[in-house]
Amino acid sequence: MQTAQTARTTPLQLALAWSFAGIPLLAGVIQTLLNAMKLFQ
Repeated sequence: MQTAQTARTTPLQLALAWSFAGIPLLAGVIQTLLNAMKLFQ
């Protein structure tokens, strides 16, 4: 029989993955909001 090993994600890996995706996403949202505000001035 084979033993199944489960790979665990550490909180550090989770935080790094979220920041890797979240920082550019947040920058894009901010840039979009700034450009949208120009339309309403």
